[in-house]
Amino acid sequence: MKDATGELSMTAVAVVAIAAISVVFSTLIWPTIKANITRSTQCSQAYGCTNCDGSMCTCTYVDQDTSETKTVQCPDQNDASAAGA
Repeated sequence: MKDATGELSMTAVAVVAIAAISVVFSTLIWPTIKANITRSTQCSQAYGCTNCDGSMCTCTYVDQDTSETKTVQCPDQNDASAAGA
């Protein structure tokens, strides 16, 4: 009986730990990843980049959901440090 109680306790600890990790991932980590993916997608569709300050440029892209023209801050393609060189 003692062994069964220990197994139940370890199962409960594992379930709580998995739930805690899931909460941290979904509230802190996933929004950052999603924002980076969205910005990367927008920058890959960007055109007419202006106001480059050496590392970032203001670019224009067409939002596929609304067909509106919007702006996004994208890395300067001519900057060697932004390209990972």
